[in-house]
Amino acid sequence: MTQATLTQPTNPPTEQAAQAPSMTHKARAQLRWPIHLVLMFAALLVMLPAYFTVITSIKSEADYSANKIGLPAQIVLSNFDTAMRGGRFLIWFGNSLVLTTGAVVLSSVVAILAAFAFAWMRFPGRNALLIMITLLMVIPPVVIIVPIFLMLSQIDLISTYPGTILIYAGLVAPFAVYMLTNFFRTIPKELFEAGLIDGASLLDLLLRVLLPLSSPAILTMVIVNALYVWNDLLVALVLLPKDNLRTVMVGITVFGSRYNSDVPVAMAGMMLASVPMIVLYLLGQRYFIRGLVAGAIKE
Repeated sequence: MTQATLTQPTNPPTEQAAQAPSMTHKARAQLRWPIHLVLMFAALLVMLPAYFTVITSIKSEADYSANKIGLPAQIVLSNFDTAMRGGRFLIWFGNSLVLTTGAVVLSSVVAILAAFAFAWMRFPGRNALLIMITLLMVIPPVVIIVPIFLMLSQIDLISTYPGTILIYAGLVAPFAVYMLTNFFRTIPKELFEAGLIDGASLLDLLLRVLLPLSSPAILTMVIVNALYVWNDLLVALVLLPKDNLRTVMVGITVFGSRYNSDVPVAMAGMMLASVPMIVLYLLGQRYFIRGLVAGAIKE
């Protein structure tokens, strides 16, 4: 009797303890599928414009008029030849390449030096200056495009590569400085102290210690800034009004208005314009996600 009384209370908790994990697992499984459905729906929404661009670029005009969303009845590759007809597309492509390369290189050099100073040097007003630079990220370019145009007009830099590269570098530099500063601060101080003890200068520490360790963050910064400059329309449209200086995005916009009845040709131009950024992302995708979260978690 006593043994039964002693063993009775121990059985139910054991069964509950065995059932609790399974019930928790079932509850989590039931909560996952609605989240998965929402994520799948969001992914389809994001992929729909890309699908429309690819499918439309290989359709004929008659096929597009009859079926705008479905698969093409016959693949037409002549749209790409039409988009490049006359050599204007190659000129626009070259302009975009020059502006993107110049702006990314200039902003990267400035951002690396500035982030190194903010992360490892002590000077008055360091935190206040970093906050001011970070706040520049929330200012949309459309707000400052008129002052920029007037300023460049006074120094004769309208319709020039240097003026536009300088503006693009200034627009993307705040994000680059902010991200690299956070990443540089996660690097152990012992590495710098050991280098200083060995007689290395600050420039040696930057080039030989910091930059090799920061390749994921730097590559992410390059990809994000290159995407911004390459896809920008407003700044290039205002600061480069000459036809021979148009970027590929401005040129495609004008091209689309000129050939507005032939949507497949305009989509073929969009496909050609997106190739460099796709290649850049594929080459750097190993480090892209790692660089996006660089500095977010401090070990």
